[in-house]
Amino acid sequence: MFSRMRDWTVAVFPERQIHFRTSGRVNYFRVKTPVQLITIFLLGISGWWIAYTSYSYIEHGKEILAKNGQIASARLAYHSLLGEVSEYQSKFNTITNDLERNHATMVALVDRNNKLRESLRDISKELRTTKNDRARVVDARETLINKLAELKDNMNGVTNHNFELKDNLNAIESDLKTALSERNHALFEKSRIKNYVGQLEARLKELNRSQHTSIQRLSDHTIGQISGLERIIKLTGIDPKQIINFDDPQTGQGGPFFPFDSTEVSPATGLKKKLDNLDLHLAWLNSLQTAMRFIPMSAPLQSYYITSGYGKRRDPINKRWAAHYGVDFGSNIKASVYATAPGIVRLAGWKGRYGRYVEIDHGNGLRTRYGHLGKIYVKRGEKVEFQ
Repeated sequence: MFSRMRDWTVAVFPERQIHFRTSGRVNYFRVKTPVQLITIFLLGISGWWIAYTSYSYIEHGKEILAKNGQIASARLAYHSLLGEVSEYQSKFNTITNDLERNHATMVALVDRNNKLRESLRDISKELRTTKNDRARVVDARETLINKLAELKDNMNGVTNHNFELKDNLNAIESDLKTALSERNHALFEKSRIKNYVGQLEARLKELNRSQHTSIQRLSDHTIGQISGLERIIKLTGIDPKQIINFDDPQTGQGGPFFPFDSTEVSPATGLKKKLDNLDLHLAWLNSLQTAMRFIPMSAPLQSYYITSGYGKRRDPINKRWAAHYGVDFGSNIKASVYATAPGIVRLAGWKGRYGRYVEIDHGNGLRTRYGHLGKIYVKRGEKVEFQ
């Protein structure tokens, strides 16, 4: 069976000869069957790799669009939560004002109660004085019978005055009961409002915790996206911080000194700090996404093979070891060469050993160069798009 396969391979891929004729002299070299098989295998692997990377790039773009939509939805929910917090704060201020008015009313009732007690003590003193007067009248009646008529008139006057005092005492007692009832009602209202304020504070704490959780989830999601984009950019050999101008707003510091007072720290201080961190992460993510559109991530040919890679190689002219600061692509004759990313043409023309040469500036210090071209279709200063 092995011999059959070998015979079939030799029949399909026989040894071939490529002839060159120069000044009447004919040269040739042989392309053996193993070389042909290895070449076909390498071409198949290259085609598979191109298809795989293209599919991965398209799927990654779809995921980024979906995540951007989720971030926008989260921001909308966050603004809605801020509106609810403002409404709750307004209600809390209204309740605080009501408590202050009720407190003033209760203080006034206490003052009125004290005045009523003082009046009651004065009336008690008058009653005791009246009783003493009555005792003296009785003694005088026993000793002064001849003055009975006069004393009787006096007694009638004292009795009438006593009834008036009694009526006044009943009215005062009724007012005192009313004041006590109002005070008890005020205490009940104070207890009810205190419970309601406690419920509002619990709801505010729960809302604050929910906001912290949402912001933390958004921050983790954003940091994950940033890590993925930085990892992709670093695979190209580029440090993201060197090609992106990102100003940290926290570097601007100063102002007069004020001592720290822990009582003035509001519950929203931690939330604001997390929001500031989230804004920084979102700004950095936006910068990375913008940079991704200008980083060359694909080959300049639709169909190609690499004839010489980047780095150390043997010079094709003198066969000595040399540093190669580029990648040589091979393809069909007159194959179209495309820009690997959008940019502006800086050079377009003949340049020494590069032959027909084009240089494109992609921004952020990134440039790509294309040499040994058959024909140039762009001009200096022209804007080009990707592919």
